[in-house]
Amino acid sequence: MKYIFPIFLLLSVASHAQKKNIAATKAFPDSIAPVGIIKNLSDAELLDVVQRQTFRFFWHGAHPVSGLALERDNTVHAEYYWDYINEAWDEPNFSKSTFGPDAGAIGGTGFGIMATIVAVERGWIGRDTAVGRLIKIADFLTHADCYHGIYPHFMNGRTGKAIPFDRLDDGADLVETSYLMMGFLCAREYFNKDVPKEKYLRNRITAMWGAANWNWHTNNQNKLFWHWSPNNGFDMNFPIWGWNECLITYILSASSPYHAISKEAYDGSWVGSAGFKNGKEYYGYTLPLGNYDKDKGGPLFFEQYTFQGIDPNGLIDSLGNDYFMQGKNHTLINRAYCIENPNRFKGYSEKCWGLTAGDSYKGYLAHSPENDRGVIQPTAAISSMPYTPKESMEALRYFYYQLGDKIWGPYGFADGFSFEHNWYAKTHLAIDEGPIVTMIENYRSGLLWKLFMSIPDVQNGLKKLGFKSPWIKENK
Repeated sequence: MKYIFPIFLLLSVASHAQKKNIAATKAFPDSIAPVGIIKNLSDAELLDVVQRQTFRFFWHGAHPVSGLALERDNTVHAEYYWDYINEAWDEPNFSKSTFGPDAGAIGGTGFGIMATIVAVERGWIGRDTAVGRLIKIADFLTHADCYHGIYPHFMNGRTGKAIPFDRLDDGADLVETSYLMMGFLCAREYFNKDVPKEKYLRNRITAMWGAANWNWHTNNQNKLFWHWSPNNGFDMNFPIWGWNECLITYILSASSPYHAISKEAYDGSWVGSAGFKNGKEYYGYTLPLGNYDKDKGGPLFFEQYTFQGIDPNGLIDSLGNDYFMQGKNHTLINRAYCIENPNRFKGYSEKCWGLTAGDSYKGYLAHSPENDRGVIQPTAAISSMPYTPKESMEALRYFYYQLGDKIWGPYGFADGFSFEHNWYAKTHLAIDEGPIVTMIENYRSGLLWKLFMSIPDVQNGLKKLGFKSPWIKENK
């Protein structure tokens, strides 16, 4: 079934959706109704539609007890809501989640918090309602499993207990916690009114930020380790090597007011790793970072997760690496690879591109030029909007108007698709949905960048690690 709506339905609800969404409205204040394919949208209108509908994943799809972002939308509890979705959107066919129906994603929750700020700023939900949701999350996390102030990768959204990722990874996850803190710190900046609820939220966030012991994860070495377990200690033995999605982890670890790492830890396991520096040219574009001789930069989420909060514009490290150039060139290399399409997969083109981690017909995989399975993730091109606005908008229009109801649903674009295998995902993942909302917003207004880069602790952390940025006061 294909839905074509006139433009005025952006702010209204079809009669069918109105009737079926009564229960959802009661459960979710400031309920946001989904829309289908709307003809003849301008670029700005289309960005509104995509951001708004994608945000529904975090607003309507959150865990009903804790408010945490679920790992993916096939973990949803609200049966009445899925009855509505099944009728309105033709057999979503959600599959069983790997980690069970209560699996909350800590990093995905951080992305969702940033998306909530966008939703308030854009007027999709009320400010007070949003603050109430964020307090719900913060209060829940205050009593949930936490190890030296660091949270696990996945958490039971009903009980607050850690969900083991594997036998050794059953405790603290420093990287996922950095995404959570990035979101909360943005919220602390945005919800700055002198009213009781916002003051309470800021105090909760400040307590979490101060309690997070980043330095614990050095294990008294000049390295930063990804995991710690109350049962296994540092047995995972997995330093956070660069280049990848973890730059934000080092920045926040250096920014902590009470438990900061030294610059030596950053130099020892990030800048000092064999995978940090590149400098080679692919398809005419120089790639400053990432020692991927065969991989052409790796999956595109490397350039998106950190930079939801960190502004890459004018960001230069002590070695002279330009982080906007890194993000732009990596994206253009990924697109050029898809246009070349050496494996001759169906459908790849200058409009249909984007390899990153996400769901595929083989399960969840980190797609890249080196690991190309013929699967495109819409988030890859769309979340690259700040780096490649023309190319990303061209891809977004293709996904929305040419593929339409094959991948467009109540939470925006499905996680992946493959013409080669005639496969279209029915799932949406928190860590893929969040960057769509936030990176489009950073392209449009720079909202999250303005909030995060204005934080004195963050500026101190960047300076400590040797970064220069227009946001750092001493560099102005």
